[in-house]
Amino acid sequence: MAGLQDPRTHRNLFMTPDPAVHHPSREELFLLAGQLKKELNAVLLAHYYTVPEIQMAADVVGDSLALARSAEKTGADVIVFAGVYFMAETAKILNPDKLVLVPDEYAGCPLADSCPPEGYRRFRQDHPGAVAVSYINSSAEIKALSDIICTSSNAERIINSIPQDKKILFGPDRNLGAYLMKKTGRAMELWQGYCYVHEAFSEQHVLDACRAHPGAALIAHPECREEVLRHADFVGSTQALLDFTVSSTHLSFIVATEPGILFEMQKRSPGKTFIPAPKDAGNPRSICKQMKQNTLENLVQCMQQRRPEVTLPEELRVAALQPIRRMLDLSR
Repeated sequence: MAGLQDPRTHRNLFMTPDPAVHHPSREELFLLAGQLKKELNAVLLAHYYTVPEIQMAADVVGDSLALARSAEKTGADVIVFAGVYFMAETAKILNPDKLVLVPDEYAGCPLADSCPPEGYRRFRQDHPGAVAVSYINSSAEIKALSDIICTSSNAERIINSIPQDKKILFGPDRNLGAYLMKKTGRAMELWQGYCYVHEAFSEQHVLDACRAHPGAALIAHPECREEVLRHADFVGSTQALLDFTVSSTHLSFIVATEPGILFEMQKRSPGKTFIPAPKDAGNPRSICKQMKQNTLENLVQCMQQRRPEVTLPEELRVAALQPIRRMLDLSR
C-alpha cells in the first residue's frame, strides 16, 4: 500500500519493516546515547514528565525551574532538551552560542499555544501600566512581551516581589493564576488558558480515588482546578510534590499531576505507593502526549543528525532574555 505518508518524516505509514535493517535494542540505544553525548560534549536535560527511558538517559532531570538553571550554568557545547518546545526555547534564549537540539520539534505545549502573541499584546494594551507576569509555559514571543517570567516553583515569590500598588496580569494558566491570587491575596487579571492534563482532573473522580485508597495523601499541582485543590493534603510544583513524598510520613499518595513524575517518586521512595489521580473511568491517567513524544529512538537520531535545532531571531531572543533573567535573579 503506497501514497499515505507521515507529514513529519515523509515515510510511508504502511511500509513493511525491512528485515535486513538492524533496529537497535533498548540497551543499544542507551549505549549510543551515551557515546553521542561524549562525542558532542552534550548535556541531556529531561523533564520529569518524559518517559522513564529518557529520564534514565538524562544528565539532569527536573522541573522547569531546575532545567532553566541547568541550561543557564552548563559548560556543554550542545544542549539536548527532552521536554516540550518552549523549554528548549528557554535554553536557547539563555545560550545563544550553543547548539540546542530537541528529539521531536513537534512536541509542543497546548497551554503555550493557547496564548497567541497578538492576543497577548492586546491583553497588555488593555491594562496599561500593569506588570505582566508570564508562566514559563509560554512561547518566546510571549516571554518577550512580559515583564517577568515565573514557574510553579517560584511563582508565589515572584508575585510577592511586585509592589502592592501595581496591577498584575498573569498568563497563560488561569488555574495557577487563581491559586496564586488565593495564596498571595493579590488581585490579578488572568489570561484564560489551561493545561489539558491538569484541567482533566475532576472533583468527583479525585474523591472517588480518595475513598478507594483511604489513608493515601492527595497531592496536587496548582495547575489543577480549584475544586480539586481544595481537597488536597498538599499543593505544590512538580519538584515540591516530589520533595513532599520523600519527607512525608504517609506511605501512599494520590498524585494529581502528569504521571511521568511517578517514576522519580518511586525511585526515591521505593517503599511507598503512588497512585495516579484518575481523569475518568475510561482513561484513568491524564497524560501529556507531547512529553511522551521524546523517545530513545528520536533522541539518538537528533544527536546523530544534529537536528532538529532550536533557533530564534536575535532580537526576539534578547527581548525574551530580560524577563527570564529577572526570574532567575529572584529565585537564587
